[in-house]
Amino acid sequence: MGKNKNNQAAVQAKTTTSWKVALKRDWQLYLLLIVPVLLVVVFKYASYPGLRMAFYNYKPAKGYAGSEFVGFEIFKKIFKDKDFLRALKNSIIFNFLDLFIGFPVPIILAILLNELRFPKFKKVTQTILYLPHFLSWVIVASVGYTLFKPESGLVNILLVKNGIIDSGIPFLTEKWHWAISYLLIGVWQSMGWGTIIYLAAITGINGELYEAATVDGAGRWAKIKHITLPGIRTTTVTLLIMNLGRVMGSNFERLDSFGNVQVKDFQYQLAVYIYEKGLAGMNFSRATAVGLFQSLVGLVLVIAADRFAKALGEDGLI
Repeated sequence: MGKNKNNQAAVQAKTTTSWKVALKRDWQLYLLLIVPVLLVVVFKYASYPGLRMAFYNYKPAKGYAGSEFVGFEIFKKIFKDKDFLRALKNSIIFNFLDLFIGFPVPIILAILLNELRFPKFKKVTQTILYLPHFLSWVIVASVGYTLFKPESGLVNILLVKNGIIDSGIPFLTEKWHWAISYLLIGVWQSMGWGTIIYLAAITGINGELYEAATVDGAGRWAKIKHITLPGIRTTTVTLLIMNLGRVMGSNFERLDSFGNVQVKDFQYQLAVYIYEKGLAGMNFSRATAVGLFQSLVGLVLVIAADRFAKALGEDGLI
């Protein structure tokens, strides 16, 4: 009994010493870490008490004390609102299409880049693919409208001059063409970020596996199928679970930048609904209720995807 206590005390003393040594050695890194942690706390957790706004007929001038508690009345009104149902349908359809079209692209690009045998070309290509991730949607949309104008856009001019089409295609001014262009531009803007993540995962695969496969006579496709893809499976599942959590979300900047009267039927999604019916109309309770609904559905999807991944033998996130 006394021996166990001595062992526990020794382990505790060693842990305390290790913590002090690490803090003394890396205090600059811990100091730098304070800023992002504070930002996360302020913008992600400090706002949680404000979620009760969804259950009040909130008036900013009166505060919570002077505002009427209405329970789930606001949620009932929202689910009866035709505009909300239209925005919800558009958000689900476009976000699932975004996921279906955009999710495999970074995987394919990462595998292609990994197979390149010219390091300089590989680095240049990575940079070109990654740069759009840093551009705001306002810039992306401005360039898009300039390139895809039906009469004077560079893309349509080239297509007409080469005899591929007879007249300009309204890529961003007709709702069905807009839907395809909107999705493909989204893939182009985001694929570089995902490619970097998958390339990092591929780098972590043991090189001896490829050497052994070469000795056994395996070709390039066999190595991709039996080594590369299984090696990045955990990363793929993790990113898929995280992306499923965003299916109910929508990017207001992206939608607003590409929005116009002709495409409002498809452009009207939850982010636009929250802005128009909530924030712009000073109806903060409605905006909070819709945001809370999005978060709860996203949480359910993440948990369901995590459980499904674990059932398939993956580690999952939770």
